[in-house]
Amino acid sequence: MGILNLTPDSFSDGGKHFEEKPALDQVAKMLKEGAAIIDIGAQSTRPKAEFLQPETEISRLGNLIPMIKQEFPEVTLSLDTFYSEVVQFGFDEGIDIINDISGGNFDPKMFETVSKTGLPYILMHNNETYDLMHKKLIEEDLLLKMNRYFSEKINELQSLGVKDIILDPGFGFGKTVEQQHQLLNETEFIDFGKHPLLIGISRKSFIYKPLRKKHSEIIEETQKFHQQVLEKGAKILRVHDVAEAKKTIDTFLNR
Repeated sequence: MGILNLTPDSFSDGGKHFEEKPALDQVAKMLKEGAAIIDIGAQSTRPKAEFLQPETEISRLGNLIPMIKQEFPEVTLSLDTFYSEVVQFGFDEGIDIINDISGGNFDPKMFETVSKTGLPYILMHNNETYDLMHKKLIEEDLLLKMNRYFSEKINELQSLGVKDIILDPGFGFGKTVEQQHQLLNETEFIDFGKHPLLIGISRKSFIYKPLRKKHSEIIEETQKFHQQVLEKGAKILRVHDVAEAKKTIDTFLNR
């Protein structure tokens, strides 16, 4: 899954793909490098990012979804948003997957809207509110709390008729460095493999800050972690550096 940020303030590539032509060029580049899914997002969720209303997200998306679909008909397009209104817009424009960092917590209509679309849904583990999403609040056993969270959310989604659910443990959201390494080491125990697992560790601070490196300088370290989670059952890698991740996946599949 290649990341396409339509945001001027994303932590690693803010502003680079904000206009239609650079965005389409980036999609072409990622597909050429081996991306199977493009994840398009119009709001940065880095710490201290500007909080946007759904109307702004929709304005930033503009006509880009049908343009991507027309230019690259083979692409699977994921929409990164925590607003039900944006999900409905994206569905009408032709998206294939909903990627919600809030787990339905930031918009009470999210799960109902997901159900109506019939699309696959990426359920991420996060704190309960937008203001708390980067607060490190978990003091008890992380995996126990996460599996309870996923179990409750999955039951709610399935009761509404949602069938295709992908889980994301939420690296970079409300977890200590130690807790995130615990998740890397115990990936196979997240939901015990009952649902497909997406891992998003690309350019995350829990990797580069302890190493005193920049986010663009940890490709080698990130690929080692990618290899590790693939061996533990991960099915999707959400990445900025598509070519490098594709090499890691090919190595894993052809071993």
